[in-house]
Amino acid sequence: MALPSTRSGATPASAQQRVCFCTAQDGVRIAYAVHGEGPPLLVSTCWLSHLQFDWESPVWRHFLRDLGRIATVIRFDERGHGLSDWGVTDHSQRARLGDLEAVADAAGFDRFALMAMAQGGPVAIDYAVRHPERVTRLIFYGSYASTCLDADGQELEDTLGQMIKVGYARPDSTFRRVFTSLMIPGATEEQMHWLDDLQRQATSATTAYIARQHRMRADAAHHLPALRIPTLVLHSVRDRMNVFEYGRRLAAGIEGSRLVALDSDNHILLDGEPAWEVFVAEVSAFLAADGVPQQRPERVDVVLSAREMEVLRLVAGGLDNDAVSARLHLSVRTVERHVQNIYAKLGVKGRSARVAAAARLVADA
Repeated sequence: MALPSTRSGATPASAQQRVCFCTAQDGVRIAYAVHGEGPPLLVSTCWLSHLQFDWESPVWRHFLRDLGRIATVIRFDERGHGLSDWGVTDHSQRARLGDLEAVADAAGFDRFALMAMAQGGPVAIDYAVRHPERVTRLIFYGSYASTCLDADGQELEDTLGQMIKVGYARPDSTFRRVFTSLMIPGATEEQMHWLDDLQRQATSATTAYIARQHRMRADAAHHLPALRIPTLVLHSVRDRMNVFEYGRRLAAGIEGSRLVALDSDNHILLDGEPAWEVFVAEVSAFLAADGVPQQRPERVDVVLSAREMEVLRLVAGGLDNDAVSARLHLSVRTVERHVQNIYAKLGVKGRSARVAAAARLVADA
């Protein structure tokens, strides 16, 4: 059954987001979306997402709504899922790291908080270790560094894998309901129905199986001692998909991190349950230290002098101050002063934000 659509004539909530595409190193096109206001928060995604449908989902829309009130949220569909390229065969940890790197670069923020949801943990840890200068703080939600399955856990995982092979693509939701019941045992029938359908909308049975095999083998636990980033770990105490012990190991392995135990049975916290209010309050307070940087504007409406526009065009074209000085027959000091005035008027800081704003202003001129 397809997911319900928005009523005719109604403005979809998804209009609040900007959907874009970037290309990973291996050529896979990754869809990402940006919405909200506040310090940038990049989400190391979970597999159960679809940028087109999440805003209409009674399981996901409160995440988007409430996080968008406290942060500029950048999220993406995993390779082989949602609006990203399907038919992908490489779902390795290395490939997923490359996707996260591509989205981080394309989104246009020099620095950002990084939130790992569910199986996004190992990839987020890899990214933070490789790019510590870009990550202001780390948040883990229902996540892990490695699964470290024992014999019983491996047996269960093998069983779930066979269920994906046999029943994931079936029109009826009998087999998918098993995963839904593990993720949101406290849900209403409407919420469960949505999650049943979203699984089939999010990806194919083949990708669901292959990607899960890679995710369950992902391991970044050896990197934990190297992390020196403010870290918040949130985990439901009765999570049936990723047990609470995973969150405890994360917090114990990262120096200075803080563990918040969420009083819930749900892997995906539901709107209205007390644990969700705790989650929002904790994330809001944690991100507050990052402040509210200037976001990438859709259009830059500022007034520059004719000389400033000349300088800006040359800078946007890749010339440095010395080259601009020679081209316009100005002193280097005069060029530097013009550049400082231009960026002050644009109200942007950081190289990536300046380049993006300059390009937009020149294009709009």
